[in-house]
Amino acid sequence: MAASFGKQSLFRLSRFSCRCKTSGFLNTKLFASPLVTSGCRHSSSSAHTNSNKQESEKHETHFGFQSVSEEEKENKVYEVFENVATKYDLMNDAMSAGVHRLWKDMFLERFSPTPGTKLLDVAGGTGDIAFRFLKYVGTPVGSTFSSSASVAQSSSDDSSSSDSEGTQVENKDSFSEPDINGSHVTVCDINQAMLDVGKAKAKSMGYSSGISWVKGNAEVLPLPDNTFDAYTIAFGIRNCTHVQKVIDEAYRVLKPGGRFMCLEFSEVKNPLLRSVYDSYSFQVIPVMGQVIAGDWKSYQYLVESIRQFPNQETFAAMIKSAGFRFVNYENLTFGVAAIHSGFKI
Repeated sequence: MAASFGKQSLFRLSRFSCRCKTSGFLNTKLFASPLVTSGCRHSSSSAHTNSNKQESEKHETHFGFQSVSEEEKENKVYEVFENVATKYDLMNDAMSAGVHRLWKDMFLERFSPTPGTKLLDVAGGTGDIAFRFLKYVGTPVGSTFSSSASVAQSSSDDSSSSDSEGTQVENKDSFSEPDINGSHVTVCDINQAMLDVGKAKAKSMGYSSGISWVKGNAEVLPLPDNTFDAYTIAFGIRNCTHVQKVIDEAYRVLKPGGRFMCLEFSEVKNPLLRSVYDSYSFQVIPVMGQVIAGDWKSYQYLVESIRQFPNQETFAAMIKSAGFRFVNYENLTFGVAAIHSGFKI
């Protein structure tokens, strides 16, 4: 009897534990949402109370380590990049000691675009990836690609129009403008301040073809289906509220055979290196943000957002679930960043 009773108790305890684990929308981030933990503890609450909690949880997400509404996150992220736009490139150099430039060069090397490629670069406001792309496709065969050369493109028309969603699409006619070796890049960013920085950089370098600028939401792109040969997003997707929607949109706008590529901060696996990396991230980067950009909070959010982003394997699974095939990833600098790739077949 004692053994039978013990087995029944363990079975009931196991079932209770499973119910608690599945009651939250992301059990791996319970610490970020008090609503989830309270839902487990008070499982005997009325159906009306539980319904209210579930409805509230549906619209909750994270902004760094804070639990906020989805609408609040979108506003906060917009404010972050509005505040840091003019110092964005400088801070990237300072925070990474210039390593981000090497990562982006490797990103383009892995991409290896050929002349005639039509690229959509999302969350690319300041133009880092776009300018590298245009340099790459414009480099003579046999030459070595390097982003250190000052090459960029700008759009010659500052006109804009609005689509039915209220999203501005700048230079709609620029798809017919002269390309570079038949190649063209469309830079899409939700933040006008970031786009303005990119356009100013392009103009100062004297180029007027091969690039267009679109103000749009990565989750609802104001662009037609099956349009682009490649889609890139670098250090931007973790700031989006619905990461899966962003990947789904990438799949929609790519042509069959098109390639999705993402460069993003990821997870350092080695415990010792992770400890050093965490110390640097939380103790040094916000201080740099305050000293260089006069903005501690934005860079505190930056390091927190990195820790909240899915690890390499989880993100790869999300890419596969959107329909992409031949999905793989490559760690950079021990996993501080990673390149993910997939194809629309």
